[in-house]
Amino acid sequence: MNKIGIFVNFWQKTWAVDHRKYIDKMVKLGGDILEFQAQPLLDIADADLVALKKYADDAGIEMTYSLGLNKKYDIASRDADVRKGGVKYLSDICKKIGVMGGGLFSGVTYCGWGVPDYFVGEAEKEELYEHSTQSMKEVLKVAENEGVTICVEAVNRFESPLLNTAKEALRYLDMVGSDNLGMLLDTYHMNIEEDSIGDAIRLAGSKLKHFHTGENNRNIPGRGHLDWDEIFGALKDIGYKNRIVSEPFLMMGNEVGYDIRVWRPILENPTEERLDAAAKELLDFTRAQMKKHGLE
Repeated sequence: MNKIGIFVNFWQKTWAVDHRKYIDKMVKLGGDILEFQAQPLLDIADADLVALKKYADDAGIEMTYSLGLNKKYDIASRDADVRKGGVKYLSDICKKIGVMGGGLFSGVTYCGWGVPDYFVGEAEKEELYEHSTQSMKEVLKVAENEGVTICVEAVNRFESPLLNTAKEALRYLDMVGSDNLGMLLDTYHMNIEEDSIGDAIRLAGSKLKHFHTGENNRNIPGRGHLDWDEIFGALKDIGYKNRIVSEPFLMMGNEVGYDIRVWRPILENPTEERLDAAAKELLDFTRAQMKKHGLE
C-alpha cells in the first residue's frame, strides 16, 4: 500500500516548525508521512535529530524532506564558486538526513529556485544541464553513502528554467546515472506544463520515486478542476508503490505565503481547526482514489 501524507507547511507560514507537534497531529489525522523543509535540519544538533527520528518512529510516522534551492547555492550556476558552495550545502543536508538513518530528499534541488536573472535560450539551457548534472554527481556521492534518495522535481516555468516536464526530468536522470536519484512529479505543476498528466506519469514509469498532489490552484485535492481519475489511473498503470504527499498552500502571509506566491486566502478563515478538517478531507479523498483505482 502507498503511504500517504502532507507537507507540514500546509499549517505553518514559516519554513522552520515544531516537528513534534505535527508528528502528533499526523497521528491523530491518520496519515503516514510528514514532509518537512530540509533547510532547518542544518541548524539542529545531531543528537536532537536522532531523538526526533526516534519520536517519529515511535509514533509510526515517516519523515521526508524537500527544498526549493536558494539561488546562492545554485548548482547549475555559471559561477564555479557558487556551484561548489551548492554542492557542499546539499551534501551537508544529506549528511543530516543520514544522521536519522537516511530517507527521501526532494524538490528543486538541481538549480536555484525561481526565474534566473539572465536570458535562457537553448544554448544557455544546455549549459545549465551540464553544470547541474556534474554538480549533482558530486552530491550523490554523499547521498549514496548516507542512504539518501534525491528526487528532482519537475516544476512550472515560473519556478525553474531547467526541469518543467517529466521528459526533461528523465533526461536529467539519464545524464546523472545513479540509483539514488529519482523523479518527483507534482499535479499542480503538471497541470501547467504537461500536455497530458496521465501520459507524463506513464512516461516517468519506474523512475517516479515520489509524488505530490495538489489542485490546479494549490487547494486540497478534490476542490479544483484536475481529473483525479486520470491521475490515479495512471499511477495504477505504472504500478506505483511509493509515497503520495499532498502539498497544498492555503494561507497568505509570512515567508511561506510570499515564497509560494499565495496572494489571496485559498481557505477562508484558516484557523487550525479548519485546516485540520481540510487535512482530514484530503487524506480521505486520497485513500478513496487509491481504493477506486486499486492502489491499496
